Amino acid sequence: MIGMADVDEQTPGRKLANPKAPPHSLLEQSLRADRPAAMSYAARTRLAQQRGLSLKAARTLARLATPQAIQDFLVDFPQNFEPEGDTARSVEQTLKHRHAHCIEGAMVAAFALWLQGHPPLLLDFSAHQDMDHVIAPFRVNGKWGAISKTNYVCLRWRDPVYRSVRELAMSYFHEYAKGPRKTLRSYSKPYDLSRLPAEKWVNNPKDCWEIADLITAAPHYEIVTAAEAKRLRHRDDVEVRSDKVTVFPIPKWKRQRL
Repeated sequence: MIGMADVDEQTPGRKLANPKAPPHSLLEQSLRADRPAAMSYAARTRLAQQRGLSLKAARTLARLATPQAIQDFLVDFPQNFEPEGDTARSVEQTLKHRHAHCIEGAMVAAFALWLQGHPPLLLDFSAHQDMDHVIAPFRVNGKWGAISKTNYVCLRWRDPVYRSVRELAMSYFHEYAKGPRKTLRSYSKPYDLSRLPAEKWVNNPKDCWEIADLITAAPHYEIVTAAEAKRLRHRDDVEVRSDKVTVFPIPKWKRQRL
């Protein structure tokens, strides 16, 4: 959940948050003190195991001591093109299979941030006639940033310079597109994964579709109205061509489905 200042700034969308609802304790603590005390590698490894990871996976994420290090790890982490069908793997299974797409990368990032003292948050973007995207937001010195797993030039890392969740979400608006169309329509209230048991998202051997359902069902806030959406300028040819720049080559069979 998010702080009252952020709730007050939101433009309500199809689902409204209750501003009187008490914030989840872990996130509330983060909003009061969002510069977590540094922990040693050994301490982070032990904590990762206590929270459900195997020793091998715990060591992998414990090596990441900053949000920037988490993003660097995900940039180099192979892309999951889902050759055998849709997946939503847990943190443990994503590290085991050695590839990830956006929600899988976001859960890995959220868990790694949790080891650094941040709450493990997911934020969902809802798009019109386009795929949703999921990021892992975090706060430093009162400002919001985000870690993102994507194969494209767009929808990537955000430095913690944004004053509210809405401001952070709006930074993705111009580049969230399919072809010439700008498609982003709403963003969710950050969902705190620490409220769930580890077997739901940390070490679940099966796909975590429940997590996808939870963040999709979370309160969302409208970014543009239907009338505003009709007046949006299309991206120009240079912007559209930038979609061809990817971190990992997209297989031909996958391109045919996009």
